[in-house]
Amino acid sequence: MTDSKKRKAGPKSLGIILGSAFENEFASKLMLEPEVADTPWGRITLFSSGLSNDRPVYILFRHGLPHSLLPNQINYRAQAAALQQVNCGALLINSSVGVLDPDLPIYKPMLVTDLLMPENRLPDGSTCTMYPEPKAHQGHLLIREGLFSQSLNEQISARHPGSIFKPENGLVFVYAGGPRSKTAAENRMWAQLGGQVNSMTLAPEVVLANELEIPVSALVVGHKYSVPGRINPEVRKIAETLVDAREATESILLDFIEHGEPVVFANQIYRY
Repeated sequence: MTDSKKRKAGPKSLGIILGSAFENEFASKLMLEPEVADTPWGRITLFSSGLSNDRPVYILFRHGLPHSLLPNQINYRAQAAALQQVNCGALLINSSVGVLDPDLPIYKPMLVTDLLMPENRLPDGSTCTMYPEPKAHQGHLLIREGLFSQSLNEQISARHPGSIFKPENGLVFVYAGGPRSKTAAENRMWAQLGGQVNSMTLAPEVVLANELEIPVSALVVGHKYSVPGRINPEVRKIAETLVDAREATESILLDFIEHGEPVVFANQIYRY
């Protein structure tokens, strides 16, 4: 195990954040080497992948490896700071999601294009920002192109034209913080507000990465319908649906590790 400390020099790296479905068989394929990052927010373990010879690639398991953290227990600031320390120039976030739009498929990868997060807060109730207290180099995140990098989305889509489902008007992700699941009334509300998919994570990762000027894409796959009255194809255990969701995105994630490229951050941090 190595220690990344405050290393930010060197070439831009790639980052991937993975969820619950990826801690077993998939992780064993990545030739992982743990690296400890000490951040102002706490200690985080990143895993460098030996699959890529072109540039450093770091994997972050949001719930820990093995899975130990509920969504409300994730140290989002420490994770974002750790990715900044390794000079992340493109971050691909993965999540299994509930589908609120009955016209969308399940078990089909999709790239998020917008975010619905009415309260910009972390699970502990604090503001979702890397700057909860005054500090040097703080600033406002000004959203110019959107929280999801258009160029990174295009890069990933171009390499997988037949694998990624593209809704005609984009894909809106709803952050519905856990650890409990949502009521039928809540799911109806999110859908009426324009939300199409939701999960208990992802949104804080996207916001904090943007504050640190890290371009982000979010690759999601539905593992169930969360639309009241919409019948899921079959009654199955959650663990089984997560396996199907993982298998639908594995090849895209592996390709990003081997062939992904950093992109230019297109939003702006405004500092006085």
